[in-house]
Amino acid sequence: MVRRASDNLWNVVREKGISQYALIRKYKISPAQITRLKRNESVSTHTIDMFCRILDCDVGDIMRHIRDEET
Repeated sequence: MVRRASDNLWNVVREKGISQYALIRKYKISPAQITRLKRNESVSTHTIDMFCRILDCDVGDIMRHIRDEET
């Protein structure tokens, strides 16, 4: 099984009991950003910071770096 770097993010979101609907409506995360994260595409550090604030966690809790040769 191949784990994506964004899997950690969605695990933390589930653990915190936050729905995608809440991310969009309450926390003003754009649906496009959620789609980018689900597809494991690049996002800005601003987006990462927003998720850390919403989830009250550190960057290492929601993401990890994967070198190109590992993918």
